[in-house]
Amino acid sequence: MTTSADLRQKKPHTDAAATQSSRTPAGVRDWLALGLLMFPVLLVAVDNTALTFALPAIARSLDTSGVQLLWIVDAYALVLAGLLVAMGSLGDRIGRRRLLLIGTMGFAAISAATAFAPTAEWLIGGRTALGVFGAMLMPSTLSLIRNIFPDPNRRRLAVAIWAAGFSGGAALGPIFGGWLVEQFWWGAVFLVAVPIMLPLLVFGPAFIPESKDPNPGRVDAPSILLSMLTMVSVVYGIKELAIEGPGALPLFIIAFGTAMGCVFVRRQQRLASPLLDVSLFRNRVFSMAITANVLALFSFNGFILFLSQHLQLLDGMSPSASGTAMLPALAATVVAGLLVVPLVRRVRPGFVVAGGLSLSAAGYCLVAFGDHSAGPALLLGALLLLALGVGAAETISNDLILGTVPPAKSGAAAAISETGYEVGSLLGTAILGAILTASYQGQLMLPDVVAQTVPADSADRARETLAGTMELAETLPGPLSEALAAAARAAFDSGVHITAAIALVLMAGAAVLSAVVLRRVPRAR
Repeated sequence: MTTSADLRQKKPHTDAAATQSSRTPAGVRDWLALGLLMFPVLLVAVDNTALTFALPAIARSLDTSGVQLLWIVDAYALVLAGLLVAMGSLGDRIGRRRLLLIGTMGFAAISAATAFAPTAEWLIGGRTALGVFGAMLMPSTLSLIRNIFPDPNRRRLAVAIWAAGFSGGAALGPIFGGWLVEQFWWGAVFLVAVPIMLPLLVFGPAFIPESKDPNPGRVDAPSILLSMLTMVSVVYGIKELAIEGPGALPLFIIAFGTAMGCVFVRRQQRLASPLLDVSLFRNRVFSMAITANVLALFSFNGFILFLSQHLQLLDGMSPSASGTAMLPALAATVVAGLLVVPLVRRVRPGFVVAGGLSLSAAGYCLVAFGDHSAGPALLLGALLLLALGVGAAETISNDLILGTVPPAKSGAAAAISETGYEVGSLLGTAILGAILTASYQGQLMLPDVVAQTVPADSADRARETLAGTMELAETLPGPLSEALAAAARAAFDSGVHITAAIALVLMAGAAVLSAVVLRRVPRAR
């Protein structure tokens, strides 16, 4: 695998060349290239959080069910996660910058078409197509950063800026999403992809150096199929298990996906040029950093999913107002990511990662045991803790992922790291969202007077989602509306308590595990 220095100097990468590169300050051109690489990261983050804030409007406009809402969120991440490794391998062969630009053009075009989806099925299909092009975008960013900045200290700063771009996008997403939904319509959150991607299309070819493997192996189609079968089956099975409860079908689907994953791993071990180098996972530091990355995004996206609904549907805030209320906490993610760069020179990286996950656990502890009826202050305070923890854990775990593998493996490591991002985001919305939906549906008790007043089909639809319940409440006379809204709040808050307790246990366990496994990683120099 060549580096950006290799391509500029027209000579193969050697240890001596790497040493010399580490002594040479990164030029303005390299930092401009890094700035351009932030645009696809920014887009993915904006897309995720902006869409979350548009969900109530989408639910009302397209008359979606609870399951359809989850698939609108998850279809993109599911396809993207299943294709990341394959697209990372393709980038090694045709060039990572080339694949990045192809993905950019496709993503912008599909986003524009999806903005005008007339049905929920159309919107799910558009999100699926976006996942294909999104998979072309993400693996290229970290591997290009690894090659542009071979010096560990500069790479760590570049990774922190990269993570800050992701967090900054998450902070901008609610503002853009809320404002666009209020001023225009929910489809405008998709159109925002076009102006975000334009600078990368215009300036990327000039400032981002091309990088690819000079001796790539062939693409193994069965491996791509196996990776997709694994991801789709396992996540779909988990969603069905959370919504429908224990049953033969979801357990069978999960078992099938697990079996496909085992076949995939065995095939990679036999191939001369595997789609995924599974030997990387033998490194405990690498594996633990991936796990920390997955769980950090798991907690973050799961929290955003229910917080946006709570602020808009229960606290009565507009989309833009709720986005603005979340902005300080989301911006704190950026600050935390940058502050831990000098911190790891004094504190071992493993303890920084564990501390970040502990902050996430503390945030969920507030939600699990706090009183939500006093207003949004408690939930926003919990988000602040969660955001600080995610910012710290993400930055250092990503640096560990890149730093524990040789330069020749940077493409594979970047693809795995990006897969971890998407898997964490996907599982956060799929598992925590499904648990919340199932709990809400199971605990919502429509007042007798409401059940006797509205048609049976309207009552059944109202039980599926919080948005559906509150929409029905708006059509009822004052006392009936208040009674139904109170029942919805009680059911939703109960589900949030259960969901937060589960996330709390996961985050606390991950913090302890990170401290133990990563305790021997030395401080940065």
